[in-house]
Amino acid sequence: MEIVYSRCAGLDVHKKTVVACAITPKSGGGWNKEIKTFGTMTNDLLQLSDWLTVRECTHVAMESTGEYWRPIFNILEANFEVLLVNAHHITDSPHKSGNPPMRLSSKMYLDGKLIQRMLNGLENC
Repeated sequence: MEIVYSRCAGLDVHKKTVVACAITPKSGGGWNKEIKTFGTMTNDLLQLSDWLTVRECTHVAMESTGEYWRPIFNILEANFEVLLVNAHHITDSPHKSGNPPMRLSSKMYLDGKLIQRMLNGLENC
């Protein structure tokens, strides 16, 4: 399988928490998978951004359900390519695990077939 994004993260967004899973290459081959939970206040989201930056993530994916993704998107878009994805595409992923951000990031680095939803021009957002 083609690796499309070698340094990426998936986010599971909730009202009071954001669970991030970063997947990065190991120096000797293979993959590092790190999971960390952050709050949703501005300072917490800035810490999330710093955490992703230290891991040199280039792409971050999260589901665009509800309204909770908006402040996260606003903070992360300055430093990362943020992909808003349809939850249906994650649920049907062949890379299923019990961990939503792991599914997001696994799908990103393995086959890159996430559907990017553009904010500009979307009337329903």
